[in-house]
Formats: sequence, C-alpha cells, structure tokens
Amino acid sequence: MQPEEKQNLRDFVADTLIKHGDRNPVNDTDLLFTNGRLDSFSTMNLVMFLEENFAIDFSDFEFDVGALDSIDLIESFVDARR
Repeated sequence: MQPEEKQNLRDFVADTLIKHGDRNPVNDTDLLFTNGRLDSFSTMNLVMFLEENFAIDFSDFEFDVGALDSIDLIESFVDARR
C-alpha cells in the first residue's frame, strides 16, 4: 500500500470512528473491532471502501473480520490481494 493510500485508509477509519462518537486518536495497531470501537455496520462500510479503493472482490475468499481489525492488518490484507 502506498503512503497516500494508507493515509486515505486512516482518514476513513477516523471518520468512521467520529460517526460512532469516538473522537479518541487511533494508532495503526489499535484493535478496532475486538475492542468494540467499530461494529458490524462499520464492517460493511469498510468492505465497500476497500472494494472501491483497492478493487478487492470479497466474494473471492472466506471473509474474516479479524483480518481487518487494525489499520496495519488492513494494509497487510490489501497488499496480500494485489
């Protein structure tokens, strides 16, 4: 993932957290779903963001939200599917 792509991902996650009333800073290693900062509706929005921005087709593999639990994990997930 290119640096500007990762920043777009960070911005997306930060905006999503703000929509959930969470204005706390987020680090690239913070667990988002495990720690309850994001919910299942956020998962759907994240999947759509990744499909639109990185051309990932989620119907091609078994989905595990644990693979998207932090910004760093999302980056690894995207890089593995390019």
